[in-house]
Amino acid sequence: MALSTCLASALRPVLAALRWAAPGQCRGLSVPPGAGHTLDLRGIFPPLTTPFSPTQEVDYARLEENMRRYASIPFRGLVVLGSNGEYPYLAPRERLEVVSCVRRALPRERLLLAGSGCESTQATIELTVSMAEAGADVALVVTPCYYRGAMTSAALVQHYTEVADASPIPVVLYSVPANTGLDLPLEAVLALAQHPNILGIKDSGGDITRMGLMVHKTQQEDFQVLAGSAGFLLASYALGASGGVCALANVLGAPLCQLDRLCREGRWQEARDLQHRLIEPNVAVTRRFGIPGLKKAMEWFGYYGGPCRAPLAPLSAPQVEELRGAFSTNGWL
Repeated sequence: MALSTCLASALRPVLAALRWAAPGQCRGLSVPPGAGHTLDLRGIFPPLTTPFSPTQEVDYARLEENMRRYASIPFRGLVVLGSNGEYPYLAPRERLEVVSCVRRALPRERLLLAGSGCESTQATIELTVSMAEAGADVALVVTPCYYRGAMTSAALVQHYTEVADASPIPVVLYSVPANTGLDLPLEAVLALAQHPNILGIKDSGGDITRMGLMVHKTQQEDFQVLAGSAGFLLASYALGASGGVCALANVLGAPLCQLDRLCREGRWQEARDLQHRLIEPNVAVTRRFGIPGLKKAMEWFGYYGGPCRAPLAPLSAPQVEELRGAFSTNGWL
């Protein structure tokens, strides 16, 4: 019997016991009330960077130090081992140690989402189970992409279905075409939204029409759409997204939580003014300068950024000045 089938048979009976009840309803958004949601993802999640020492070893003390500072910001939870966590550069042992470290330091009421996507279905299942054992509440599963020409809707639906069947924790789909070259097809998302253990999707593509269709077409399902970037957070909320997983939250977490609150309260003009000031800094730490830029900006706001793992290179002096300008001209520095 295949590993996925064995795990699915063993773990399916406990899935219901691991679901959480959603908290109360919100105002001002087109999101349906959360009464049907088994786990509420409404709010802001920073996808944590992984701190490294000067010798490029994972610096767990610095990770805990950053988390102590994030504790004062009203995040819904944290994401580890996403794109901004340099997930592909971490050894399997390091990935689990990062999850365990964050879980120990994270208040129980805050959710921990952990990246567990691998290229094969079997490896994804094995890592997802390990992430659950290490303390993750939700598995964030990126699309397999190495053989992207073969990743049809049918193949991807089969992959995610087997993972969700076997996972002891809820699964969130993760579409990040800028890194994978593969957009999870809308028809696959709609099919997977019907799975009882698939909670939602983090969509980092930035196609607002697509996100609006996801929300519209899954209104009868227990499915939540998360914006994958701060640059289109307000637009996503206006169309019914539940929350955001935003790299910029590593730097400007409090303003992003304020934007979340303004949208929920229906204070759209204030939300728009704030969103405008966040667009340039967000572009700078994502598309423009990526993780090296994000880590450099973190240092200006009192967090530990530190080096990236090779082959990611640090910014040049002119790049640092351009990055600084994106924050200063918008009133953040």
